[in-house]
Amino acid sequence: MSTDTHNNASYLSHAQYGKTSVRVFRVVRDGAWHHVVEYNVTVLVEGNIETSYTQADNSVVIATDSMKNITYYLAKVSPHILSAEKFAIHLGSHIVFKYAHLHKAFVTIEQLRWTRILVEDIEGSKGDPHSFLRDGDEKRVVTVEVDATNGKNKLTAQVSAGLTGLLVLKSTGSAFSGFIRDEYTTLAEVEDRILSTAVDLTYTFRPVAIPAPRDEAKLEFDVPDAKKGSLWDEKVGERVRKATLEIFAKDESASVQATLYKMGERVIAENAEVDTITYKLPNKHYVPVDMKYIGVDNTTPSKAEVFMPIAHPSGQISATISRK
Repeated sequence: MSTDTHNNASYLSHAQYGKTSVRVFRVVRDGAWHHVVEYNVTVLVEGNIETSYTQADNSVVIATDSMKNITYYLAKVSPHILSAEKFAIHLGSHIVFKYAHLHKAFVTIEQLRWTRILVEDIEGSKGDPHSFLRDGDEKRVVTVEVDATNGKNKLTAQVSAGLTGLLVLKSTGSAFSGFIRDEYTTLAEVEDRILSTAVDLTYTFRPVAIPAPRDEAKLEFDVPDAKKGSLWDEKVGERVRKATLEIFAKDESASVQATLYKMGERVIAENAEVDTITYKLPNKHYVPVDMKYIGVDNTTPSKAEVFMPIAHPSGQISATISRK
């Protein structure tokens, strides 16, 4: 056994801690017209905290329970609560500005989908002022890194956002042929098939500068706003979702790879604020049930009508499309 103390020495190379899964539901009342958001929030911090690990020194520790309470308090007072991107920037910036020994804050917000219920009246269909429905299991995910390593007066925020769990399917308009065939190949080529996937996408904005708060409590921030010339626009999320769904529906898909690239091309073309977008598209397989044993053709593409959903294993197609 080696007695080289240098080789056996260790040191703390990285440390980070915080609070995960802080569940927040907020009602914003604009007279009789209500808006709602539901978030799952994670807050993690880095900075001069190493002695809490190496010397049992809790004097540098902000209790994770305090981080939870800060999250709820800002959910109450922040004017940015209806925008996951802006609220994440506000939360991370408040923590970094308030605690001098912290250099970075990482805020992740998972936003659940609530949509206003349409109701009928003499003027036709319109949104009810205070009633909502969960019209899908997809979630928006926003991640913000607030960085003060160059000084509190040079704070920056790196913002990424995206979708997860957007389940889509089309019953035709998809093929897969011309792939490598060798001794391991059993998959048949097909010119018409069901195409289904659970879209997982993330797009990244250019970093933005965060000005210092205007008040002693470190609560009042000029969070970047697209209307004031910032480098990102919260409407990007709507455009990315729309582009993804429209390309999926209209593309005569030669492969998931080819369709994915067209999605990314359109997102980059339509959103000057977006530097990169990454898609992860797992195949959700639907296999025609072979009924030849009872004299029924259910495998010829034009006659295939009964399918067996296959959960595992599945293909996983991923790529990142970047701005030149």
